Amino acid sequence: MKAIGLTAYLPINNPASLQDVELNQPVATGHDLLVRIEAISVNPVDTKVRSQPSPDEAAPRVLGWDAAGTVTAVGPDVTLFKVGDPVYYAGSITRPGSNSEYHLVDERIVGRKPASLDFNNAAALPLTAITAWEMLFDRLAIRRGGADAGKRVLIIGGAGGVGSIAIQLAKQQAGLTVIATASRAESAKWCRDLGADHIIDHNGDMPAQLKALGLDQVDYVLCLNDTDQHFDAIAELIAPQGGVCSIVSNTKPLPMEKLFGKSVTFVWEMMFTRAMFGTPDMIEQHKLLNEVADLIDAGKLKTTLGEVYGKINAANLRRAHAALESHRTIGKIVLSGF
Repeated sequence: MKAIGLTAYLPINNPASLQDVELNQPVATGHDLLVRIEAISVNPVDTKVRSQPSPDEAAPRVLGWDAAGTVTAVGPDVTLFKVGDPVYYAGSITRPGSNSEYHLVDERIVGRKPASLDFNNAAALPLTAITAWEMLFDRLAIRRGGADAGKRVLIIGGAGGVGSIAIQLAKQQAGLTVIATASRAESAKWCRDLGADHIIDHNGDMPAQLKALGLDQVDYVLCLNDTDQHFDAIAELIAPQGGVCSIVSNTKPLPMEKLFGKSVTFVWEMMFTRAMFGTPDMIEQHKLLNEVADLIDAGKLKTTLGEVYGKINAANLRRAHAALESHRTIGKIVLSGF
């Protein structure tokens, strides 16, 4: 089967960083589905794994953790899907990725593809939808249905993939007042179109910008880029007994004592945790993706597809990685078909 792999961890401007390869088609066992890949999207985690300092690989390593496709075979323990089902999912970082014609994935982290979306639009959703959902409703325990309506959430990095879903979920499912950050006119418009109530610039003085809006504090913060850079501002603007959730690991010690006096909760989110550790609640990601599909089909959420870069091949994937590393993308980059 066709795939895109790496044997060395290289800068994206090196043509050897991602290469077209031929691999054996895998076989479904246990709870696995064998999925024929129709579309993939690219995430910052792809670029981080590709560029990490690591020994060379003896055989090509396939990256990619967002996909939509069709089930072509099932393992003997599968109960949730059958051959022919259209699905979408984000996979596991501990297994071969989805940048290949066929891909194995555990059924318990797979959802049914939204019926109202084509494969391209569906592929833009899984990883970011899971991440945003878990940040808001699992890690920060924000209640859906209006019990926390009117509380304020600051989403740092609102125009990215996770931010684009988080804005919608915070507004539609929890009734929060959403302040999103954006540094360009086009990204600010994107955030407003998704439902953000206010826009501030994460490159400026965020506490001062909030005060200028008459919003001196927020109840929750989703930190979607550069935890080190934004930590001091977060500590200043978070309300007493508020909650902060970050998806970006720190590179230096964080001054956590700045949160102590306010009794602030700080929590990490990594959407691969359930699949990595085979947690007893792994199936929650299956349920979550199905619920997102229902919300999409009901017109309550919309896809966050930004641009389609063409066929799934090494050249287009290198172009997508380079775009993500520029930190100027809006929404999700999708590649479609082989």
